[in-house]
Amino acid sequence: MTRLRVNGFSISLDGYGAGPGQSLDDPLGAGGSELHPWLVATRTFQRTIFGKDGGTTGIDDDFAARGFANVGAWILGRNMFSPDRGDWPNPDWKGWWGDEPPYHTPVFVLTHFARAPIEMAGGTTFHFVTGGIREALDRARDAAAGKDVRIGGGAATIRQYLREGLIDELHLAIAPVLLGRGEPLFEGIDTRALGYGCVEFVPSENATHVVLRRADRTDA
Repeated sequence: MTRLRVNGFSISLDGYGAGPGQSLDDPLGAGGSELHPWLVATRTFQRTIFGKDGGTTGIDDDFAARGFANVGAWILGRNMFSPDRGDWPNPDWKGWWGDEPPYHTPVFVLTHFARAPIEMAGGTTFHFVTGGIREALDRARDAAAGKDVRIGGGAATIRQYLREGLIDELHLAIAPVLLGRGEPLFEGIDTRALGYGCVEFVPSENATHVVLRRADRTDA
């Protein structure tokens, strides 16, 4: 059964998934880079993103590796693909990751502005969905061909899927920092009323890993 998952989404102690003021020069917003040292150091990240050997192993790497297992498609919010707002001002922009993004599957980008698909090296094709979160999920499930669909973020996109109870499993990495402001992950959401509960709670030196799952879903 295809599950809808969030993996490796980092938040601060005060619940922010990104800092304010995202821009081309500051893609994670002010202070946002402080959320991710647990991930960047791992062997999985170094191999998957940079194609390099080395990196740390252990708890953080185990969770990072789990995030890439059995993923057949991704869903991204608009600003996980581009810093631009409104219509597409730069037709040459093809995402944050260069010519070969780390997804290696079809990726469905939520947007209000239509754009032709972009085929990239390594098996990634960006599809731009203007019909909302359920259309993106239906298309991603079809493309995943029985594998899971992973939501890459950002916080606003995860909130939309959480409100509808569509996410089967949510892995958060809570970084030991305070951002004070930015993009709050759980604002206006009663996760308990939606049926989510904590099924894993694992601290490492760099983050506390928490896995939430809907009570009516089982671990595949």
